[in-house]
Parts: sequence; C-alpha cells; structure tokens
Amino acid sequence: MIIAIDGPAASGKSTAAIGVAKCLGITYLDTGAMYRAVTFGLIDNNIGFRDSLNIEKFLEKIEIKFSESPSGLLLALNGRDITKEIRSKIVTDNVSEVSALKSVRKSMVLIQRKMGEADDCVLEGRDIGTVVFPNAEFKFFLIADEKARAERRLKDLKNIGEQSSIENVMIDLINRDHKDSTRMHSPLKKSDDAIIIDTSDLEINEVIDKIVNIVNYKGH
Repeated sequence: MIIAIDGPAASGKSTAAIGVAKCLGITYLDTGAMYRAVTFGLIDNNIGFRDSLNIEKFLEKIEIKFSESPSGLLLALNGRDITKEIRSKIVTDNVSEVSALKSVRKSMVLIQRKMGEADDCVLEGRDIGTVVFPNAEFKFFLIADEKARAERRLKDLKNIGEQSSIENVMIDLINRDHKDSTRMHSPLKKSDDAIIIDTSDLEINEVIDKIVNIVNYKGH
C-alpha cells in the first residue's frame, strides 16, 4: 500500500506523514529530506548546480538512509548524519534549484520507488501522486494559507537556531511555491484524484486523524 501526501512547503506534509505512518504501523519516507540531502551534499562537496558531470558522479555513489531514534527520524548521507544540516537556511534557499535538475529527480525517483516497493509506505513530497507513484492507493494534497505556513517555517528555523522574520519567511515561501510549480521536471501539482485537506486551522492531530480515517474507511 502506498499513501501519497503532496503539497507546498510548510503545509504540514512531513509531520502528518510521520503521524499517519505511526498510526498505521507502516514505513515513512521523507522525500523532501532526500532532495535536501542531495542539496547539502552538492554544497558540501563544492559541486556547482550546473556542473552536470560531477553531479552525475555524485549521484552514482549516493547512499541515503533513514533510521528511527528517540528524538525522531534521522537521515544519513553516505554514512554521515545530516539530520540537522538539511534544515539550514543555505539548504532551504537552494533545494528548489537542485530539485529541478532532471538528473537529481531521476535518481531520487528510482530510490523512492525501490523503497516504496519494499514496504507499505507513506511518502510525502510534491510529485508523489503525479510522478513517483501515480497508481498510489491513497493520494492527499495538503494546502494552507501563507501566514500559517510562514509561522510553521519560522518555528522550524528557530528550532535549529536560525533567525528570520515572518515577512522574509513568507517571501521565501512564495518564491519556493513559484519555483516548485513552474519547474520543467515533476512540478508541484495536485493529482486529479487526490483529496485536498486545508491544514491552515487544523491541529496536526486533526490532519492525521482525517487521513487515517479515510484510509481505514476505504481499506475495509
């Protein structure tokens, strides 16, 4: 079983997906974190985003692993824990550009499909229901107004010790939405058969309950 949760930045996809996976006892795959890992890896290795040859070489050897810990989901890139690093401002500012690269998307989609075919999974991202798993049994598209999303992102930044203003975060989100929805390869787009959930005024537990109830209802 594949549950696809798509939507724009800070719409609550990751937190909802983690909660849904826990409630249903299935695997959670944070595809957004995978693109952040590639972005971090390219920056860390001083590989330019237009250096297609070295990007290809980097992707050929890439190893991304998720693991559970008492503090939450951990992500390792080639054996190195980069859970905190992928939430930094430099990664956030550049992940849209890296995600738009055809070679990167091709590589990540292959890894995601391999992981998804091995287990029942909840996957979240921007193109799960349209590109990665177009035949997913369940598809959801989370939305939220810009203010709610900016407040969530500001909280995330504070949690990793980075400062910003609500205005700057909102501008960043609007720019990110534009980049994600207009990119050539696998743009942010709602699948025709996805169920829309507006998370603006919902507590995360309410979002999780909505999704779990739909899955359980349709599954019986």
